Amino acid sequence: MDTSMTGAGLAVIAGISVGLFAAPIKFMKQYRYEHWAFVNALVSLIVLPWGLALALCPGLADALQQISATAYLKANLWSLAWGIANVLCGLCFVRIGVSLTMGLLTGVGLPVGVLLPMVFKGSGQFATAPSLLSPTGLALMALTLVLVFAVALMARAGFERERGGLKTNGSFKGGLLMAIAAGVLQVGLSFAFVYSQGPLMEALKAHGAGESGAIAAVWAATLPGGALVNVLFPLFLMLRGRNVRALLFPKDFCLTLVMSLFFVACLLCMGNGMRMMGALGASLGFGLYQGFQTLSSQGVGVFSGEWRGAARRTKALMVSAVVLMLAAVSVMALLQAK
Repeated sequence: MDTSMTGAGLAVIAGISVGLFAAPIKFMKQYRYEHWAFVNALVSLIVLPWGLALALCPGLADALQQISATAYLKANLWSLAWGIANVLCGLCFVRIGVSLTMGLLTGVGLPVGVLLPMVFKGSGQFATAPSLLSPTGLALMALTLVLVFAVALMARAGFERERGGLKTNGSFKGGLLMAIAAGVLQVGLSFAFVYSQGPLMEALKAHGAGESGAIAAVWAATLPGGALVNVLFPLFLMLRGRNVRALLFPKDFCLTLVMSLFFVACLLCMGNGMRMMGALGASLGFGLYQGFQTLSSQGVGVFSGEWRGAARRTKALMVSAVVLMLAAVSVMALLQAK
């Protein structure tokens, strides 16, 4: 199979993995948001990335010492932005509802994540990405508009489904603004890799690391900024609510570890997939990842009964959105094959 198409497949797997990320929450009995968020952040952002990096990169310490402090700072500021987006997302769930929040996050973040790397070039191989006004760039803009429209249909369907029982807490307008801000900031996870992997991969490979091991080390070095927010905020909530002891509930702890495995699988597949897709990997990889994240998360909702009892018109909106999104991401994959 062509390497670029393998990369596209890995980007799809990354999206499916993160789309399935929240599924274990539905089976938890004792854990609330702060419990699984705290455990998952520790395991998926610190323990597993650094464990993989230490195991797969023999000269890790020497390689990391060759990288400038500016490169680390830039990468971790991007991941910090993503960490802030996670916190805002949780607050928006309460203020404006889950479906509208996810629709705004994807609708805002998708064009930013796909198009910006063609304007401000990434590091390493992404530095040769085509311009936004090239034929490929124009095609991606058109496909991105289709994806955003599909996301808008999904958000409309979700909002209609929840409208009858939707209870907001706080300012609805404030929730909308936070969701838009979170949509922009969420691309920090992708950009932490896109704008830092070049010099990091070069140094790690020079010290004996393989491709996948070096990618694991890149994530380990770029995620502390995001981990800072994702660990401290749920820890604050647990301490304020005096419910830290719930962490000891074994079944929910194990379910959270499953979530962490999904997320780390997403990171590894996304990093490998973007690099295998070549110069256009930053943009196309993010588009495929985001599209299949949305599709798989909606699939979890369908199979868990969230759409049971919804009006026929509402279901038709959702089916139309899914078909439109599948068509757009399929054309994206074909665009990569050319």
